[in-house]
Amino acid sequence: MAITKLDQMLEALKAKSRKRLVAAFANDSHTIEAVAEAIKHQLIEGILVGDTATIKTVCREMGIDASIFRIVQEANEGKAAAKAVELINNGEGDILMKGLVSTDRYMRVILDKEKGLMDPGAVLTHVTVIENKLYHKLIICGDVAILPAPDLKQKIVLAGYLIQTAQALGIETPKVAVVAATEQMLPGMPACVDAAILSKMSDRGQIKGAIIEGPLGLDVAIDRESAEIKKIKSVVAGDADCLLFHNIEAGNVFYKTNTKLAGAELGAMVVGARVPAVLSSRGDSMKTKLYSIALAALVSK
Repeated sequence: MAITKLDQMLEALKAKSRKRLVAAFANDSHTIEAVAEAIKHQLIEGILVGDTATIKTVCREMGIDASIFRIVQEANEGKAAAKAVELINNGEGDILMKGLVSTDRYMRVILDKEKGLMDPGAVLTHVTVIENKLYHKLIICGDVAILPAPDLKQKIVLAGYLIQTAQALGIETPKVAVVAATEQMLPGMPACVDAAILSKMSDRGQIKGAIIEGPLGLDVAIDRESAEIKKIKSVVAGDADCLLFHNIEAGNVFYKTNTKLAGAELGAMVVGARVPAVLSSRGDSMKTKLYSIALAALVSK
């Protein structure tokens, strides 16, 4: 059965074996609290890489039992991030999570050509799952955070990750809308051209596991009435599971509009490395952090 609400991920994971999450430089209360909450919900096993004394002090101040974690000592920020990646590469973890380490250093250790988590030719991108009470199911979308202007090859990879995420959520054949400013095929608009190519590749089985259609305007992709008014005949229109955006501006505006104006909740992760990576910020709600960990655990192999 397809997961239609984010909190359903928590129940789905209880029936699966626990994945091991490694938090890089987990010296801060935000990371420790999020990992502890995920352990409480029986989603994961938690490994905290950071300064042991600091972690235990934070745990004590927050009333968290430090014994629920495996703590790996490394007081230096950069070395702690590198150690977290090393644990993953040694087979000791299934999910990476950003702790107090800066985003730049976090991404650098993932992308490191010798000791990082990237296989040759892999593309690092970002997948977000949004629960908006005005839509009848979850919206899986990308890229809103990493790829500024994905080319066609990168869009093909991104489509694959959107499809894989949807399937991990129980959607057997997800419907993918390639979003543009219009559903008309306008050769002068690169978004329309790429969308048409992706759609045809899906028709021919070159991209498997989904129904991909585009170009589709956002209104047509998520609102059946708009599709009917515009006389768009499509199984995706008004019922899209996944939205693939032309560039980061379009994706990021959609993401922030949902969270800031529509009160939507979400889970998000970085994909393309050997394991999914959680890139949460201090400003994220506890629900967002928990859902992001749950999402990463669901897609982790």
